Amino acid sequence: MGGITNEREAWRVSLHGGHSGDYCDHATGALRAMLEAAVDAGMSVFGVTEHAPRLEPRFLYSEERARGWDVAKLQADFARYQVEVSALAGEFADRLMVLRGFEAEVVPARDYARQMRAYRDATLPDGRSVFDYFVGSVHYVEEIQIDGRPENYRRAADALGGVEQLAVRYYETVAEMVATLRPEVVGHFDLIKKNVRAAGFDPALLETDRARAAADLALDAVRAHDAILDLNTAGWRKGLGEPYPAPWLIAKAHARGIPFCFGDDSHAPAQVGAGLDEARAYLLTLGVPAITVLTCDGDSLARQVVPLAP
Repeated sequence: MGGITNEREAWRVSLHGGHSGDYCDHATGALRAMLEAAVDAGMSVFGVTEHAPRLEPRFLYSEERARGWDVAKLQADFARYQVEVSALAGEFADRLMVLRGFEAEVVPARDYARQMRAYRDATLPDGRSVFDYFVGSVHYVEEIQIDGRPENYRRAADALGGVEQLAVRYYETVAEMVATLRPEVVGHFDLIKKNVRAAGFDPALLETDRARAAADLALDAVRAHDAILDLNTAGWRKGLGEPYPAPWLIAKAHARGIPFCFGDDSHAPAQVGAGLDEARAYLLTLGVPAITVLTCDGDSLARQVVPLAP
């Protein structure tokens, strides 16, 4: 299947999401149901980006431990995912362009680059690439998870000497991840804001001169490595009142010529495509006239600029 041919729906795309209950402890619904929901939502391209497994027990979520999961299960599930997403991409090809992807992690700090590159370079038994692309995300700062429980966010801030320094280190980690992994898409660029209020901090501390300077350097890395920024609608779903990234970051990215894509960050069939209409209006209001969409033909990945206005 080549490029997008239905221009009317060409912008209705997600390149970050499709997390399913088959492979993710905090998702619900089967992967097949996620793809059926994408068809029903009128999506033209749907990128499935299951989380890469964390390969050390210390990084297991408390919820995973409570369910009796271990590293071996995460690895086995990810291996099953690779087979199923490839099979489903072929099965759905006449109704939906399914891109096979994953969402990278930055732990363990000493070795994540090798592990994530190995996933990116994996092949199926017939020699085809397992994955078409991947999303580079930062969920950990100094190996402490920042997007789960608020108490972990507080622990990360305490370890770094305050929430401003946590924000600085977060954006430094984003820059390092982009330069090291060179992902096609960078996920939820300002995820650092998700738990700031719940953890008891002033959100203004995420936008100090030092924090903004660190964000600038991260955006410079995104531009230097020609990555696409995920306009991630989950921020609305999480009660933040805005998606990721915030308007001030949209302005900085757009001024640098950094392209955007949409990501619904779906973790259930009902979340597939959620917020895309709002995301389209959000970008247009902020002066961004188009998104960049990934398409795939065999093992050949291509970019397509899709206008948002009729």
